[in-house]
Amino acid sequence: MELDLLGTHADRAYPILAGLVVPRPIAWVTTLHENGTVNASPFSFFNVFGDDPPLVIFAPGDRDDGTPKDSARNAKRTGEFVVNLVSPDLAEVMVRTSAAHPPGVSETEHEGLATLPSSVVAPPRLAAAPAALECKVHSIQEIGSNRLILGIVHRVHVRDELIDPATLRIRQEHYHPVGRMAVPDWYCRTADLFELPRPR
Repeated sequence: MELDLLGTHADRAYPILAGLVVPRPIAWVTTLHENGTVNASPFSFFNVFGDDPPLVIFAPGDRDDGTPKDSARNAKRTGEFVVNLVSPDLAEVMVRTSAAHPPGVSETEHEGLATLPSSVVAPPRLAAAPAALECKVHSIQEIGSNRLILGIVHRVHVRDELIDPATLRIRQEHYHPVGRMAVPDWYCRTADLFELPRPR
């Protein structure tokens, strides 16, 4: 089947692409509202896009009324955000934080999520997350209704058991973040791994 995402099938672009380009990592983003509350929201339009400088991008959509979500507003206003990664034990509470709340309501308070201070940015990281990336906004691009927030990663926090202290490589046999699959409600576990050496 051939699908025209700029024409006939434009209204199906989101479920088609979100169902095909999987699994996607989940950025559980913490930001600070102007009233001081901590916003925590998950985004699966997210990935790492380079290492020099360390670059991540996430794409927060708009609320149903067309206004930017808190994560987008807060990141733009403060120039800072933290990407928290999601382990299987956090999947359910992560999904709950995707619920729509009035602006300024703290998902961390609503869900009883403990936080820890970040090192170089004001938004805190989630204490239970297996890893967290402290980011400063590089730029924000708007393409159609897409909003891309580009962030430079300044600090990484990772649980000790997930990293080899000698090589500083992540121990893939121990790190199993949750992945996002098709909308509306599909996710995956990433414990079924296999290794294929690349040509040298």
